[in-house]
Amino acid sequence: MMIAENGYPRLHTLNISKDSLDDDGRPKRTGTVWTASAHIITAVIGSGVLSLAWAMAQLGWIAGPVVMILFSFVTYYTSTLLASCYRTGDPVTGKRNYTYMDAVKSSLGGQMFKICGTVQYANLFGIAIGYTIASAISMMAVKRSNCHHKSGLTGSCKVNSNPFMVAFGVAEILLSQIPDFDQLWWLSTVAAVMSFTYSSAGLGLGIAKVAQNKQILGSSTGITVGLVSEIEKLWRTFQALGNIAFAYSYAIILIEIQDTVKSPPSEVKSMKKATLVSVTTTSVFYILCGCFGYAAFGDSAPGNLLTGKGFYEPYWLVDIANVAVVVHLVGAYQVFCQPIFAFVEQYFAKRYPASCFINREFKLSLPGNRSYNVNLFRLVWRTGYVMLTTLISMILPFFNDVVGLLGAVGYWPLSVYFPIEMYIANKGIAKWSTRWICLEVLSMGCLIVAVVAAVGSVVGIIGDLDSVKPFHANY
Repeated sequence: MMIAENGYPRLHTLNISKDSLDDDGRPKRTGTVWTASAHIITAVIGSGVLSLAWAMAQLGWIAGPVVMILFSFVTYYTSTLLASCYRTGDPVTGKRNYTYMDAVKSSLGGQMFKICGTVQYANLFGIAIGYTIASAISMMAVKRSNCHHKSGLTGSCKVNSNPFMVAFGVAEILLSQIPDFDQLWWLSTVAAVMSFTYSSAGLGLGIAKVAQNKQILGSSTGITVGLVSEIEKLWRTFQALGNIAFAYSYAIILIEIQDTVKSPPSEVKSMKKATLVSVTTTSVFYILCGCFGYAAFGDSAPGNLLTGKGFYEPYWLVDIANVAVVVHLVGAYQVFCQPIFAFVEQYFAKRYPASCFINREFKLSLPGNRSYNVNLFRLVWRTGYVMLTTLISMILPFFNDVVGLLGAVGYWPLSVYFPIEMYIANKGIAKWSTRWICLEVLSMGCLIVAVVAAVGSVVGIIGDLDSVKPFHANY
């Protein structure tokens, strides 16, 4: 398997007949609207769904659903714009762009390509930190729920997060030695099943809790001033916007998914249909999870629906859901880190082609007449990367604040700004025309939301640092 310069995998061109090849010389794509929809839904529904009940608690019964619906509309619209950028020039016969960064380079040029790469890889690095924190919290939740089941809810069941983050880091160091994306398909499949498992469990537990309470908790405006100060209410509201944005972020992989779709009909038509199906499905699922979680707990909705002051019984179901979270994040961590791994390794391989440390593969014999190729640079670099993300996670073990910051930082540039600018460039939309103004107003509005969400999350992290010392987080 070959890796493109931007860090994403490219398939070998096989020696097969022309009838079996697409217009770019690659094997014919076989994807459909439904397979593309499935890929998007699998990618979108992740750990971000667990924070939506908390986001609802900050916004209330009116603003909460409205904001989620607005994010779904913006995500759908900008995704259709991005889908139009899959081919440069003619939407049917134009040159294909195989990745998000390929599309940016073709449409906006090399300078924007570099900026996009910086934002994209920074966002992927942040996601690795967020996933490490989330996995540790879920592992702690398993231990804590078992403790409460044995000693009751009044028992002291505090758990330190550090050992669990280290355990997650060790697992990722081992898995990070898998060389390429094509060898991760089984891990991605397991992760996808796990994401639906814990999301469905969270929804089911929320419905059961509402039935048990025999009332719907919460208010029209969210958490009341008094329980929190006015300024804290403001920062929490901003942070909630970032949490919702994080849950809807998937533009970074849309072009890659579109590259699996067959034609005719044209890829853009199929992708627009797939985007509508997947965003609608995801939005309904998100609104149900967020609303039932908020209805179950009201203003005290936990930052992570399956942990914190969330559910403890039935403890076995809570345990299964949290184990599913961990398994999903183990796989998702690798999927999101592989582009960074490949990019760095390609860069140094080209920079130092004669270096044995960087380029030489050593064959390691394994039981059962199997072997594994060890590359020293890959071993050192990937191990160091995982250790760094683990260290930062231990310093900043704040799930909600980190998720909010990731959503704020990544959503606007990757899901809004670049798709809009690429669409304007490809379609030749005149500056200051009505359509240009509308698109730029949409981008500016989303930028403002992203900025306030980032500020709210940073304030939350600073506040958490006052109450929790780095390396000493107990939940």
